[in-house]
This record gives sequence, C-alpha cells and structure tokens, in this order.
Amino acid sequence: MSNTTGAVVAAKRMQAERQMIEALKAAEAFTPDKAIPLMPEKNLGKLALRGLLRQNAVRQAQAGFYYLDEPVYAGIRKTRQRLLIGVAVIAVVLGGALMIATASKAQTAPALRSDQQAFRALYEELVETNTTLSEGSCTLAGERMAARLLAAGYSAADVRVLAPEDRPKDGNLVATLHGSNPNAPALLLLAHIDVVEANPADWTRDPFTLIEEDGYFYARGSSDDKAQASVWVDTLIRLKQEGFAPVRDIKIALTCGEETAAIHNGVEWLLANHPETLQAGFALNEGAGGLLDDQGNRVALAVQAGEKIYQDYTLELTNPGGHSSVPRKDNAIVAMANGLARVGTYDFPLELNPVTRAYFTALADMQPQHAADLRALTAGTTPNTEAAARISTANPSWNATLRTTCIPTMIDGGHAPNAQPQKVTANINCRILPGHTVAETQAELVRLMDNPAISIAPVGEPSPTAPPPVLSKAVMGPIREVAGQMWPNVPILPTQTTGATDGRFTNAAGIPTYGVTGMFADPAGSGAHGLNERIRVRSLYEGRDFLFEIVKRYAVQAD
Repeated sequence: MSNTTGAVVAAKRMQAERQMIEALKAAEAFTPDKAIPLMPEKNLGKLALRGLLRQNAVRQAQAGFYYLDEPVYAGIRKTRQRLLIGVAVIAVVLGGALMIATASKAQTAPALRSDQQAFRALYEELVETNTTLSEGSCTLAGERMAARLLAAGYSAADVRVLAPEDRPKDGNLVATLHGSNPNAPALLLLAHIDVVEANPADWTRDPFTLIEEDGYFYARGSSDDKAQASVWVDTLIRLKQEGFAPVRDIKIALTCGEETAAIHNGVEWLLANHPETLQAGFALNEGAGGLLDDQGNRVALAVQAGEKIYQDYTLELTNPGGHSSVPRKDNAIVAMANGLARVGTYDFPLELNPVTRAYFTALADMQPQHAADLRALTAGTTPNTEAAARISTANPSWNATLRTTCIPTMIDGGHAPNAQPQKVTANINCRILPGHTVAETQAELVRLMDNPAISIAPVGEPSPTAPPPVLSKAVMGPIREVAGQMWPNVPILPTQTTGATDGRFTNAAGIPTYGVTGMFADPAGSGAHGLNERIRVRSLYEGRDFLFEIVKRYAVQAD
C-alpha cells in the first residue's frame, strides 16, 4: 500500500469515527439508558467502531446499542493531539490530495515555531471550552486561562476570575503585568470569551472541536472572539517569559456576556463592581481586522474607533376593530404600515466625524472607480450631498457609515382573517451614530410615524453613548510602525463599526477603546454568529505577532 493510499484509508476511517461520535452526541447518548444503534455497513466503519470500543470511548449497552463515554473520548483526542497523530494524518491526506489534484504544485505547510505550538495549544483549549449561554461556562474558560498565567509566574493576587454571585458560570478573567511607573495610565487588553450558540447538527464539523483544514481553523469562537482572547493571554505569558519590564501596567480582561448583553454583560458588571480591573488610559479590543481580496492578498488594515449604538423600539397601535365587511378608515394595519413606510424611505442627516472622515479619505486611494465622489464627500466641512448619494447607492455599508439608520424588522397584527385588526405591534431597529441619543432618535421616529395613536418605546436599557475616541499619534504610531514592517505598502483604514462591541461600555466609562486585531479576513467574512465559523491559520499567527509587538510599544509609553 502506498503512503498516499494508506493516508486516504486512515482519513476515511477517522471520518467514519467522527460520524459515529457526532451521531452519539446529537442523540445525547452518554449513558446506557440513552444508547442508540450503530450499524456501520462498510469495513472502515466497523474498524472504527471496534477501535472506539477497545479504547472504551464507546461502550455497548446491549447488542447493537452504544453510548459515548465522553471523558474517555476527550482524553483520547488530547493524547492524539499531543503525539501529533491527527496533525500528521491531516498533513499526509492534504499532501496526497494536493498531489492528485495539482501534481507538481503540491506544497507543505511551514512548520510551526515552538512558541506558535504553545500558542496553538492555548488557543485550542480556550476554543474547545464551551462558553455558550445555554450550556457553557465562561468561568471554566477563565479558570483554564488563569492556570496558564499562574504557571507562567504570575501571582494569585494579579490573576483573578470574578463572577456575579447569582451567575456563577459568567466569570471574567482579569490579570495584570505591573509596570515600573504606577502613575502611568494602564493599557487594557479587552476580549470576550462567550460565544453565540451553535447547533452541531447544522455544522459541517463539530463546532466545539478545533479543526484545522485547508488553511483555516474551524470552530465556534475560532474568530469571534477567542482568537484575540487567546492572543492576550499568550501575550502576557510571553512578556513574563522574556522578563519584559513595562513602564505602564498591562491589564487583560476576558469577559463574559458580550453576545447576550441584554441578559448580562461582564464589562458592565466589572465597571459597576470592580472598576479598578478595567481602569486604563486606553484599551485594545475587537472590532476591526484586515481586509483580503478574493485571491487572499492584503488590501487594508482596519483600526476601529467608535461604534454606532444598537437600539430597538417597540411600536404599538390598538383599535376597536370590527367585522371585516364594514371597514374602518383607521385600520390599524394600514395606519402602522403607512408610518413604517415613511421610516423605511427616510434618510437620517449626513454626518462625518474625525474617524469616518479619515475612513473615506483613505478609501479614496483604494477605490479608483469611486475616488472622485469619495474625495468630494470629504472636501468641505460638511458632506457633499450629491457625492454622498452616489456612494450610498454604490455600497450600503458606506451609507450606514454616513448616517443613523432605522428600519422596520418585525410586525405582528390581527387576530382573524375576517376581522379588522384590534392590535398591531412592530419593531424598528436603529443603529445610531455616536454623539446622538436614544431619546433623540425616538423623537424622530415619532415625527416620522405621524400618528399620536401609535406608542413608541425603547426596548431594554439604552446603551451608553460616547463620542468616538481620538486616533492620536500615540495610538496610531505603534500600529503604523509594526504594520509597516510586517505588511509594507498595505494602507491603514480608520473605521467606525456599524455593529456593537463591549467598547460601548468602556468608551462611555472614559476609557478610549480601539478595535485592532491585525487578523486579515476574506471578503466573505469569518462566519461569526453563523455556520462553520473560521479564521485563516496564517491570519491568526500573523495577528498574534502583530498584537504582541504593538503591546510592547504601548507598554513603554509613559502617558
């Protein structure tokens, strides 16, 4: 049997094993009373099952019915990874497949440096710790990362996992590397470790197992936001190992609840209960990475400053209704629809702030087909309306960067097909530019709906508001210096996110917060919050090196 054939057979056997394990997990067959039938038809499947039974990873409850001993199987996976068996098999399979497909174009991935190997193990441990709201534990993830910091030489006083008494699984890891000048404002390295829910049955791969395949890491949280969270822990470990002496304190905060802030948010809780853990001169956070083209070439490195405010509003209209054969002129559905139509076609005023002005200015050099309009947009003290109209039509994200946006997203009304509606409710979702308030936007919605019978109320607690932080020389200098060394001639693009991060809490608390990762992503995105979330392997390791270097430069600044 050739090496290629043997590798393919081994890979198919591993595939059969994964399919059985996934079936057992999907059925929650973890005890004898939950056992399910497994009847592999092919020899490789039978071999895989016998191997699992021999290792006690799968156990037989009765003839033909099996269940998964999850701790034993987890131990087997870790052993394989430590011995690099899985990596070797994947490398051989990928190498063989590449030779078959492209003959002489086969290439071997470069070997990892020893420090990268250590980082990969840390990253894998964090990614494979389930931190969903429904089943996971941020506290466990925080404790595992804390153990690594303690092993690296940090004291227990400088590494803590803090959790609310009534939410013991929503722990937050905070740690500090002390600087020589206690009066210098600290640098805060912020990331969240909770992740969006993921149903394994919907994914191509197990979302809670880190899979390296075709140059990507796949798993829930592989990008959002455990990539940066892993880098921050790794950075503190590397700095300690180097004996690095910062001038200012370097703090990290790996927090829980960014994805479910309406239920609980770790940053908000820390600010209220342990504000000293986050207090800093400025913070680095998620919010922006690098942009790649379709061929994987680097187009721009984004740096995010400021973000729009997320806010939902509930609209409600009640009506006496009546029989559908005797229509009322004030039909509740019609009245609500008329108002929503006005909201849907309305453009909030154009507005540029220092960050978005810098964004469109830099974009002009990258978008030759729109360069004239982009330059005209920013030429005056106020945006050029004609140029804004053209670029807003060309790219909806540019339109969203230029103004507050509000759109209807849900509507519900009526109780019978042959009756006039007695009640109609709707939801309007707004993304509000920094510097404007939830109340101010609500007043504009009242004006647009133009019907005093329709009540409008914000949903939940309004997010805090703050102007975008200044992209000062002290902030941008290290970024430009390191990026220029790593990626010469790649432009730096200041951005203001249209989404929301934990930066909305820290900015409002007086801690200027910037989104910067140095991790370049494909045009199609990473699949964050969706299926088959991924990050380029190259991008993760590059981002790790980039962030490490800029942190060192920030750390020796005195103010």
